Amino acid sequence: MRVTQGMLSNNMLRNLMNSQQRMSMYMEQLYTGKKISRPSQDPVVAVKGINFRKQLAQVEQYKRNASEIHNWMDNSDTALDKATQSLTRVRELIIQANNDHYGPDERESIKQEVVQLKSHLIEIANTNVNNKYIFNGINTANRPVEDTGAETIVNSNNAPFYIAVSNQTEIQANVLPGDVFTQELFDELDQLMESLENGDDLNENLEQMDIHINNIINARAELGARMNRLELVENRLNEQEVIATRIMSENEDVHMEEAITNLITQESLHRAALAAGSRIIQPTLIDFLR
Repeated sequence: MRVTQGMLSNNMLRNLMNSQQRMSMYMEQLYTGKKISRPSQDPVVAVKGINFRKQLAQVEQYKRNASEIHNWMDNSDTALDKATQSLTRVRELIIQANNDHYGPDERESIKQEVVQLKSHLIEIANTNVNNKYIFNGINTANRPVEDTGAETIVNSNNAPFYIAVSNQTEIQANVLPGDVFTQELFDELDQLMESLENGDDLNENLEQMDIHINNIINARAELGARMNRLELVENRLNEQEVIATRIMSENEDVHMEEAITNLITQESLHRAALAAGSRIIQPTLIDFLR
């Protein structure tokens, strides 16, 4: 086969262009910190990167969900603590009023304080966090307790509100209002006020308050157990995020030492190719006139 000067020149130019492309790739790796910038450079790395990013995005979303559950639980626990304090105060007032030495004036004063405590309990039952009523089940857009002045109406939804924290795990975020803020609670507060006004015996009212206080305490205990579980889930999500980030980095991030070495090596090869190419180019008349 006859090798012409044109063939030598074309091969030289093609090889020089390939060398420049490799230099450009190594330089791009250095300033981006990534092995590839286009899927066509390495489809396997690109496909794995998509899967790892999807996994990391899921973990980050579940962490946001866990944070939302924390918000619900913390506000619920605080509200139940205030409700316990209010009912405990009602219980103390019942014990004070259930005394033969207390006359109508003293009982009227106690009644007025019970009225205020009842209003406070209604406010707690209607606790709103981020435009959601946390004590109304899945019907978070509407307030669960309405006070018309003449009567107190409880229309709470008693369904659990679940939020996903993994592919197969959901945690209940809310406290069921049927366990704490019931129609019976507010009806018995009204009955207590009527008994105070009439001078009736309050032993039965005291027993009822004890039942409601115990209900709230039990609800807080159950809420605390779910909060402990949520902390375990958050720890697992944090570990998954670290692992997913590390694997994604190993798949996509370039080793800087290797990239610098490759660039220096390719640069040396490119210079050598240019030097050799200068000897392949056919001499012209100008070269002989020097």
